[in-house]
Order: sequence, then structure tokens, then C-alpha cells
Amino acid sequence: MYKILICDDQKIVCQGLQTIINADPILEVIGIAHNGADALAMIPATSPDLVLMDLKMPVMNGVLATRKISDSFPDVYVLVLTTYDDDEWIFDAIRSGAAGYLLKDTPPADLIKSIKGTLEGKSFIDPQVAGKLLSEYAENFGKSQPPTHYTFTERERDILTLLSQGLSNTEISEKLFLAEGTVRNYTSVLLKKLGVSDRTQAAILAIRYGLVADHE
Repeated sequence: MYKILICDDQKIVCQGLQTIINADPILEVIGIAHNGADALAMIPATSPDLVLMDLKMPVMNGVLATRKISDSFPDVYVLVLTTYDDDEWIFDAIRSGAAGYLLKDTPPADLIKSIKGTLEGKSFIDPQVAGKLLSEYAENFGKSQPPTHYTFTERERDILTLLSQGLSNTEISEKLFLAEGTVRNYTSVLLKKLGVSDRTQAAILAIRYGLVADHE
């Protein structure tokens, strides 16, 4: 059973999400917070696997809360669920460590699929915002010079190659016969070495500059 913490300042939204999530046999809502500060305070006691995070909230917004969760609780996934598709909100949330970004008009079945996929290490970005995100990354990398200083162990290069092919942590662990936690640790090291904050940026950088072998 995976434990989900909902963070949203609208009580009726929280109730609806709780009903949808608890209807799935392997997901359970273990807490509801109405701002980022409350979510942070609840994590030590509730130990959620994933926080479903709104962005614009009182006291502490979702971007700041996501950053603090990523720093203090790196094993907890944050999946953004919001009404905002503004560039600023999207980029800030992803840079702060959000594993995915969904809009609130996402159908319930897709929401559940995204939650489960995120828990497996995949990244889910709403199609309405994906184009903006990829364009921003491509533009930023296009302005930079090809890196020459990266050094990777053989295992790191294997994981970076599979990551760039879109495989989740679970799929990588099965392919390389590693524990999923080990894959997650390697991924964190790779992100630091590459100087990026998420898997999407790492994949774009690796492919653009030939840091991984061509894949079929």
C-alpha cells in the first residue's frame, strides 16, 4: 500500500481527490494539508510515499514546499496538481524538484496512472505544459557550450543511457539487476554531476551532447 499526502487549500478538492485515490486498492490517503507548511510538518509523522501538491496556497506555496521536501525528504515524491499552466509556475515547480506536473482537469483514471507511475520513478507532465517545458530546456541547452568535464563510472553511464530512453527507476533496476533504492541513489549523483534538477533535463543534456551511446 502506497501512502499519499494531499496538499491543497480547497477542502472540496481534497475530498474529491481522497475519494478517487482511496478507491484504488494499492493507494491510501494518509493525510490532508491545506498549505505547504502543514504538509512539511505532517511528513515526519505520516511518512508518505508521495505528496500531491497544489501550488498557489496561503502561508507557504507549493513551489517552496516542494523545494523543502526535496531537500529534507528526498525519498518522498512530489507530484504537482494545479490549475496553473503559467510558464513561471511550471519551471519553478520542476526546478524545485517536482517529479511531475498535472492540471486539475486531468481525468481520474489518468491521475491514478500518473500517481502510480511517479511512484515507479517515471515523470508525468501534462500535455498542455510539456511543450513549454521542453522548449525552455532546449533553448537553455542550446545557448550553452558542449560540456567536456563530465566523468562517469561505467554503472553511472549505464543508468544515464537507460534514463535517457525514458525508463523508470523500477525498469532500470530490473534491467541492471540492482535494488530500486540503489538506482535512485545513482540518479541523484548523476543529476548533481550534470548540474540539473530533474530527469528530463538530464536526458536532454545526455542526448544533445552524446554523453550516452545511441539507442535503438
